[in-house]
Amino acid sequence: MEKRRVSFHTLGCKLNFSESSTIARSFEEGGFVRVGSDDEADICVINSCSVTEHADKKCRNLIRKLHRRNPDAVIAVTGCYAQLKPYDVATIEGVDIVLSNNDKGDLYKRVTELGARGRAQVYACDTEELTRFFASFSSGDRTRSFLKVQDGCDYKCAYCTIHYARGSSRNMPIADLVAEAREVAASGLKEIVITGINTGDFGRTTGEKFIDLLRALNEVEGIERYRISSIEPNLITDEIIEFCAASPKFQHHFHIPLQSGSDRILGLMRRRYTSERFADRIAKIRSLMPDAFIGIDVITGFPSESEADFEQTRTLLERLAPSYLHVFPFSERPNTPAVDMPDKVPASVSTARVAELEALCDRLHYDFCARAVGTTADVLFESTVRGGMMYGYTGNYIRVKAPYDREAVNRICAVRLAAIGDDHDITAEILK
Repeated sequence: MEKRRVSFHTLGCKLNFSESSTIARSFEEGGFVRVGSDDEADICVINSCSVTEHADKKCRNLIRKLHRRNPDAVIAVTGCYAQLKPYDVATIEGVDIVLSNNDKGDLYKRVTELGARGRAQVYACDTEELTRFFASFSSGDRTRSFLKVQDGCDYKCAYCTIHYARGSSRNMPIADLVAEAREVAASGLKEIVITGINTGDFGRTTGEKFIDLLRALNEVEGIERYRISSIEPNLITDEIIEFCAASPKFQHHFHIPLQSGSDRILGLMRRRYTSERFADRIAKIRSLMPDAFIGIDVITGFPSESEADFEQTRTLLERLAPSYLHVFPFSERPNTPAVDMPDKVPASVSTARVAELEALCDRLHYDFCARAVGTTADVLFESTVRGGMMYGYTGNYIRVKAPYDREAVNRICAVRLAAIGDDHDITAEILK
């Protein structure tokens, strides 16, 4: 009997990626064959995002595309869009089952128990009911694993809907996460990306500390690299920075959301730091890790953001010279305080500011990568091959390419960084 095929389509953050991978393993253990996202499938699973209106639209379009391509397939939708708008999702043609973030861990069971198809089955819950922790990590998808250590957020920033979609901050005990890291190591993967909604807020439900989690993971044999996916500026303590600088396993790679360089706008956003506190954190990192990759999130066009506010943001970014910028235009999300704020910024103005910061990002990222040319570095190569070249990343997150060498895949190799291209990739020579 031919095995049933299941495809997975993950939108949004690395946390979703880790959860999708875990759900996929449950299907494979149940006798299903996992196929690619463009392949025909009997079941299509969508793990959705809802951080912006664009993310909602992307999910709706994906559902319609999958239904056209696989008219007889069961389509299951979970994730943040399914949590926030379950009945809207259920009305889209082709959808058979919608599961809240609370029910995400039961997706395999719910889908396989699905009876006669007709009106979509909806498993919905309110934010207050989001109390379960779906333990997850990715495996088999690439050379590194995304390990979920925390879920939910208590911060309730004025523009953000994630609290409503993910609930309050919660986590598993350190001992359980160490066990999962050992499982990742046993699978042969060399790198773990530590992920969460508000990663640095780890410990709310267990009384533990994020720094203690880092210390425990550092002792796991077989894992050679760790990265912290994202951490709030007010939560990246001197202790964490000093630990990462001292540990050979923790890479010099930080993703820290700024959102605005204007203290007035930061206050309206309900962020928990000032621009100078943010700058102080960057200075602390660079004092111990001058080669560190620093990625920064920025939002343009927040209500009442003036030219002067934007100029403060641009000037701060010029001064800090991060390695990369993730720039987003402000997007109104239902039920957030920002929706009702006056002095909306025209979309055309917000778009122009995005373009200006993206141009700045291109320059800053090129400069950061170019400084590495002529040096040596350690690179973990992945299995992807394009045009006879394989790709990997240095510890400080510079993408490197070299002629494909099967023996180098999933190995940390010493390389000489030779030349940078227009795409900012650096061609490397593997040192034998």
